Amino acid sequence: MSGNPEKSAVTSEDKAVTIPAQSGGATLKQGPAQGETLLKVTGLQKHFPIRKGLLQRQVGAVKAVDGLDFEVRSGETLGVVGESGCGKSTMGRLITRLLEPTAGKIEFEGKDITHLGVGGMRPLRRDVQMIFQDPYSSLNPRHTIGTIVGAPFRLQGVTPEGGIKKEVQRLLEVVGLNPEHYNRYPHEFSGGQRQRIGIARALALNPKLVVADEPVSALDVSIQAQVVNLLDDLQEELGLTYVIIAHDLSVVRHVSDRIAVMYLGKIVELADRDSLYKAPMHPYTKALMSAVPIPDPRRRAAKSERILLKGDVPSPISPPSGCRFHTRCWKATETCRTQEPPLLELKPGQQVACHHPENAEDQAPQDTVLLSAATEAIEVVTVGGDEPAKTAAEQTPEPETSEPEMSEPEASASEGSASEGSASEPPASEPSVPEPSGEKRVKE
Repeated sequence: MSGNPEKSAVTSEDKAVTIPAQSGGATLKQGPAQGETLLKVTGLQKHFPIRKGLLQRQVGAVKAVDGLDFEVRSGETLGVVGESGCGKSTMGRLITRLLEPTAGKIEFEGKDITHLGVGGMRPLRRDVQMIFQDPYSSLNPRHTIGTIVGAPFRLQGVTPEGGIKKEVQRLLEVVGLNPEHYNRYPHEFSGGQRQRIGIARALALNPKLVVADEPVSALDVSIQAQVVNLLDDLQEELGLTYVIIAHDLSVVRHVSDRIAVMYLGKIVELADRDSLYKAPMHPYTKALMSAVPIPDPRRRAAKSERILLKGDVPSPISPPSGCRFHTRCWKATETCRTQEPPLLELKPGQQVACHHPENAEDQAPQDTVLLSAATEAIEVVTVGGDEPAKTAAEQTPEPETSEPEMSEPEASASEGSASEGSASEPPASEPSVPEPSGEKRVKE
């Protein structure tokens, strides 16, 4: 860390977070009312071509995003989760128009922005901003913090009240940094402070939609709590709309109103936070939720079942036919292999793309014969209890080996050393768990 320690997250009691209207010919129009559709995505696709040969002919394509349909309402937070390579970051860059979509439609405030050029997107850059994943590579090391955070004002031709420097210093104070850091360079800050700088830059023009691509994945756990609380406070004070992409399911649960689960370029389940965590309906979502650890030492004796998916994620170059999860699903049938399930609302506010969903009636009840791969798709492991969890390989008995016999003096010496060790050290079966010194601030 630098000389200035990490400050706690800014709360409404500490200071009022207000961004004045910018002058200089920039008029910020009123956004949609709370709960109205701000962003609508229909059939969104992004295929990266694979070219080979001297003439660079296309021989295939990486189907990073292959048909997404969702909406983001004004004032809410949509969390996006999934395994690495499922297309989360590509989706974030598509809706901010940093990438050109292959097919589909993107509507922002009712306006089609799918194929707008640089000139057409320039006014919308004030309303749609992005917080990048890596706080080390997203900041130019040759520029000072004042230049980095003030760049949106210069590019958009906006002159804030009091000047750019005063506004940048106020933004630094809003995100919990010292205004005196205006002339410092990125290498003088820690990872958490750099991420705060990226947040300040994204909030410079008072945007309506902020896409955060794993904003806390590269940070320490203590710093993650500060940045997450900061995002919550800024949303409450400024009325921001978030699309947060993350791997950490506990972070997504804390910050999100609705959650979209992606697998191999498609959304397999979209539901509100409570419904998804209490009763996941897609088998892939159920497997993800079973992997969430319980960070409570008082529940270390509680038993839970963890679903271990076997096999790797298929290649996005040639995804499986039908349901893309059927190669690793324990409920897969012939219908799953031949027919792609549509994303349907099976419960109020919960959309699922599955022929045989959990906690609901089967969409294909006539097909009950499991595929041969389904019988070996998962392994259920019991976690917790008095003994640690063991996989099937660990549970196989080891062959007995004959140990050399010890003479009586050696045996007595080994018993004596064991008794001395047990007197000085606590038994291994009862490890001492320190009481938690405090809880991080978490808003429910």
